[in-house]
Amino acid sequence: MDRTFDRLYEQYHQSIYQFIFYMVRDQNAAEELVQDVYIKVLGSYENFDGKSNEKTWLFSIAKHLAIDYIRKENRQKRKWLGTIVSNDKIDVHDPAPLPEEIALAKDEVRAVYEALGTCSIAHRQVLILRFIQSLSVKETAESLGWSESKVKTTQHRAIKQMRKILNTEEREEGSFETQSSRRRHRT
Repeated sequence: MDRTFDRLYEQYHQSIYQFIFYMVRDQNAAEELVQDVYIKVLGSYENFDGKSNEKTWLFSIAKHLAIDYIRKENRQKRKWLGTIVSNDKIDVHDPAPLPEEIALAKDEVRAVYEALGTCSIAHRQVLILRFIQSLSVKETAESLGWSESKVKTTQHRAIKQMRKILNTEEREEGSFETQSSRRRHRT
């Protein structure tokens, strides 16, 4: 079991942490919940029946722990703490971006993650698993215990909700699209 546990930890630790962090938006809570995931793995691996792969099994455990945490937080009426955006998550394709472009990219990433935080738990789960963790529709369905059809429908609705939130923010704060198009047309 030690080798199996070590392998699971090495292979999936970062992905599990990232998933939980995006769900609960609190670094300390995410670290504790990741530990809880692996405690559950230690206690129940012999009962793992192999109906899904280990990755989706781990994400399923992580999902349940994250939802339990969120419910607990909501009952206690505390706001989520922490920040979502870190400097190393910026994806700027220009090899020599201007400082204004870096600031704009940070703002765009921050806006996306703030919008993600306003989504329902179901929408957030699907968006994180599909687009941040790059799970397939089938793997996402297995992780969440849903049908593939439900994942597709929820994904569609979540994307629609994100667009609506981001478009509202753009109107309030100025257009990202106009600023982005200026950046693309720069020579």
